[in-house]
Amino acid sequence: MAKRIRRQPSRRDMTPQHRLNGFIRVPEVRLVGDNLEALSEEIGKEIKSDIYPTRIVQQWANALELDLVEISPKAKPPVCRIIDYKKFLYQKKKKDKELKAKTAKTVIKEIRFGPNTDDHDFEFKLNHAKKFLSDGAKVKAYVFFRGRTIVFKDRGQLLLLRFLKELEEYGAAETLPKMEGRRMIVMIQPNKKKKK
Repeated sequence: MAKRIRRQPSRRDMTPQHRLNGFIRVPEVRLVGDNLEALSEEIGKEIKSDIYPTRIVQQWANALELDLVEISPKAKPPVCRIIDYKKFLYQKKKKDKELKAKTAKTVIKEIRFGPNTDDHDFEFKLNHAKKFLSDGAKVKAYVFFRGRTIVFKDRGQLLLLRFLKELEEYGAAETLPKMEGRRMIVMIQPNKKKKK
């Protein structure tokens, strides 16, 4: 029976992203945070956003069973906060996830033609392209030349130019139709919606 190999966590996984508690080895730090009033009440001494000796701030953090976290190490003196570090990382991760979810994702829809596409198929695909563009997706339209139909490049180009002309009010072509292998391709991006 084969031995199971356990993956050891790498050093990078174990090292914190910020310097904490005893690893902060500068003589003084600037203490900031929105919880300073609550900390003052628990310690029994007024704490305000100011510069303090590192040793004293570390004692306060130990007394409150919280962490002294170096937020901005390059500042003179370094900026620190007294917080629960694990909770801080959790909230930071949650915020990053929300920001990532809000970023716009580009969707590309493909529409394929043959060089001998008739009017009914053209209209059908045109309607789909209008819907895609009005939904905010990019459209990649291409004419695929199979076998000997490669001699009808001019038909393919006329078809794509007609397609672009019909979609003028919905979107604009990024470039003119160009050949890539056996395909003649054009990318159409949606028009920016005018804000009222």
